[in-house]
Amino acid sequence: MLSRLSRPKALAVCALPAVALLATALLAPLPFAVAQPGTTADVLGRNKGEPVITIKGAPSRKAEGRLLMTTIVATGPDAQVDFGDVLDNWFRTDRAVMPRDSVYPSGDTTEEIERHNLDDMTESQDSATAAALSYLGRADEDLDVRLKLADVGGPSAGLLFALGIVDKLDGDGAGGGLTGGRTIAGTGTIDADGRVGAVGGVELKTQAARRDGASVFLVPEDECSQAKAELPEGLRLIPVTDLKGTVKSLRALEQGRKVPSC
Repeated sequence: MLSRLSRPKALAVCALPAVALLATALLAPLPFAVAQPGTTADVLGRNKGEPVITIKGAPSRKAEGRLLMTTIVATGPDAQVDFGDVLDNWFRTDRAVMPRDSVYPSGDTTEEIERHNLDDMTESQDSATAAALSYLGRADEDLDVRLKLADVGGPSAGLLFALGIVDKLDGDGAGGGLTGGRTIAGTGTIDADGRVGAVGGVELKTQAARRDGASVFLVPEDECSQAKAELPEGLRLIPVTDLKGTVKSLRALEQGRKVPSC
């Protein structure tokens, strides 16, 4: 025999599946990662007790100021990010919700991603060395350039590595250093021809830079708008497109001449 439910009871019973579906949706993992400002490292100095840049076959200049490469820290590739995590972090200026594929573009496992990031770092170091020596006209010299940076992967330190090599070998080309004694930070990939590429996460990297004392941030030109979105007070942005232009801007900054801005 069928019995009739009153309207309130019927609505309550019908709502149960909807509530269950909503709860499942809220708790279901989403294809996002939550990122925040990471560490910085001075490519003109030491990291974990080891010099970041070592050059044999030519004299190296003593560092003046600092050149900081910047990083972000993100939830791991195996981390479960749900709707609540997204909601909690969406409006925070010191956090960013990013598509997982933009943070971990290759590999399905933690091991594959770490291997890919280390390969990217190695390729970035090789490109930075080639770009710097080519810019200085010393590509054919018998120089042994070694770059070492512990616990950091990916290609985004390429520009800072290249600048560090240029500074150690030639400074500003007129007896001074590229930094002018400042703490200058930045980010950007680089290829062997010296072209600078975008990296992502720049609005978080500017925060890491300012936190660690930088007053100037070198940003790939295509990412100026992102860098300006959450720019910390007291941090000046300089857009860059290639190694030659970056060195030119740093020289102009040191000499008090006009420098490009975002």
